[in-house]
Amino acid sequence: MGRGWASERLIEAAQGGDAESIAAVVHGAHPHVRRFAEHLCASPQDAEDAAQEALIVLFRKIGSLRASAALASWMFRIVRNECVRRTRRLLDQRGEEMEPVASAEEEVLRRLEADLLAQAIRALPEAQRRVLIMRDVLGYSGRAVAGSLGLSVPAMKSHLHRARAALRESLNERTPPSSSA
Repeated sequence: MGRGWASERLIEAAQGGDAESIAAVVHGAHPHVRRFAEHLCASPQDAEDAAQEALIVLFRKIGSLRASAALASWMFRIVRNECVRRTRRLLDQRGEEMEPVASAEEEVLRRLEADLLAQAIRALPEAQRRVLIMRDVLGYSGRAVAGSLGLSVPAMKSHLHRARAALRESLNERTPPSSSA
């Protein structure tokens, strides 16, 4: 048996179209894919849906996988993309539910603030930017962020703290103090 949930021989047989091998690979992948999805998705239902979607893609496209050793990374990439897609859809739906802006002036100010925030995030060092986006924007758990970036949890927390502090400082420098009447 190879490392992971399926031997190289089993994966190669599945790539060749053997129905029993495909079923064995899909069945063996499910707990691993599900566990990974639970760390990335916003809800248990989204995690199950993302895992199922990944298994469907595996079932349909295992023949197109070039290297049997790449199966796990291929599956986890599918899960990650599905979780991100579901999160974006959820955010889009929430955006549609929000009340319309009261005036054109408020809309311009909101866009200006969003642009300043985006510029400040882009100015962060790459490691800090990635941690901040995964943790604060996409809502991944600290362990999931650390694991996917190859960091220890304390290192991830350090990057996150520095990113938040730098972002706060940058935004304080760029935005004029509000005048209260």
